[in-house]
Amino acid sequence: MTAPNRPTAVEVHQPHPITVHPPAAPVANAQPHTLPTVASVVLPDGRVVTGYALNPAQPEPVAAKPVVSRAAVNVALGGVGFLAVCGGLLLLTTFIAALTALVTQLIILAAVIFGGWIAVQLFSAHGHGGGTTVNIRRAVFKRNHFHG
Repeated sequence: MTAPNRPTAVEVHQPHPITVHPPAAPVANAQPHTLPTVASVVLPDGRVVTGYALNPAQPEPVAAKPVVSRAAVNVALGGVGFLAVCGGLLLLTTFIAALTALVTQLIILAAVIFGGWIAVQLFSAHGHGGGTTVNIRRAVFKRNHFHG
């Protein structure tokens, strides 16, 4: 057992660089005229690094933004459609009201004409003097029955 005030030995480790050899890149089949140029760079410690030059990434062209957004166009078209439907419904209700009025007037006209015809039939004389006329010639009355 060590005393609490007594220092212990300290080990110091120096870091060692790790050299990692990257795996060989797969060879892509490319047309001879499309092979990129090979660039070589000499590092300060004398090592030579060879690789393909990378072209900077080109940003995709921005599509021209329309003057009016699609949402605004959709809302406007929806409003126009709603207005057309409301106008059509208004015309439909007007047509139904007019048709109802026409049918009502035709029923009233038929009632007046039929009622007038019945009144004419009831109250016209047709040559009669207000009662039933019976010609009695050679009539035979038997037991209160008329045989004509």
